[in-house]
Amino acid sequence: MSRPSLQELERGVLAADRAILGRAITLIESSAQKDHAEAQALLARLLPRTGGAYRIGITGVPGVGKSTFIDELGTRLVSRGHKVVVLAVDPSSALSGGAILGDKTRMARLSVAEGAFIRPSPNGRSPGGVARRSREAMLVCEAAGFDVVLVETVGVGQSETAVADMVDFFLLLMLPGAGDELQGIKKGVLELADAIVVNKSDGNNVDRARLALGDLRAALRYLPRKRQSVRTQVFSTSGLTGEGIDAVWANIVEQRQTLQASGELATLRADQQRTWMWTLIAERLDRAFRADPTVATELPLIEANVLSGTLTPTAAADQLLDHFGIQQGD
Repeated sequence: MSRPSLQELERGVLAADRAILGRAITLIESSAQKDHAEAQALLARLLPRTGGAYRIGITGVPGVGKSTFIDELGTRLVSRGHKVVVLAVDPSSALSGGAILGDKTRMARLSVAEGAFIRPSPNGRSPGGVARRSREAMLVCEAAGFDVVLVETVGVGQSETAVADMVDFFLLLMLPGAGDELQGIKKGVLELADAIVVNKSDGNNVDRARLALGDLRAALRYLPRKRQSVRTQVFSTSGLTGEGIDAVWANIVEQRQTLQASGELATLRADQQRTWMWTLIAERLDRAFRADPTVATELPLIEANVLSGTLTPTAAADQLLDHFGIQQGD
């Protein structure tokens, strides 16, 4: 199959052609230098059609039921006329670098829904990889007419912060576990959340879920508010039965309306764009630094001296940056 031209990619994305959409995202995700310029040219053409979607991040520890929750939420939204895309960031193998990519089988109903598109994507073991691939894939999907973008995180490591910095609403899913559950959650993740959901609140878990709700509401009173205009809400849901799902969506809609009316949504997205720009600059500089021939030659010895204690990290950094052409105090 011949590679589509830039014009064909643009037309196909705007027409929501699933095959072309998939190929456009593959181009965006490519780490090959030869694809970078074409990917950015495509994004420039699509950018005027972006920005209208609900951007929602969903995180939680493995086993919390993220895929079941998303399957239920997404299926309900599609039935109401929304077009839903799921960008599922899968954990990559530390040995092979491969990814599980099983979200289409875990979201059985949504994966076959006419108004839905699921795109599993390996994160490359890098929060920066999450940001670059998912941010730009999100723009492509918005240009294709999807008005709800759900970004599912791997639920471990630093990917939560990367995803929270690209969405309007960040949803934290937790298991019914009362106080024991709170002890296993980082304070920083709670502070990122716009809403917290105690999932799997069904069957024998009902009483435990009730206790967890009380503990979470109490904990939130001691944390700084994420946004002054809205409070972080706590819900109980069951991805299996669908109970509580509509209340969560209503909260997402209500918060978006509040942020739009106050101008906070526009400010939030502008700040995210600026953060994204500086993140990309930092990553590009890091790659250039490590690829510099002199730095690559000197790095093993300097690093060994740091490990042996004969050179301080500050002195080592000064030496390497000097080799790179950056003098101390620049």
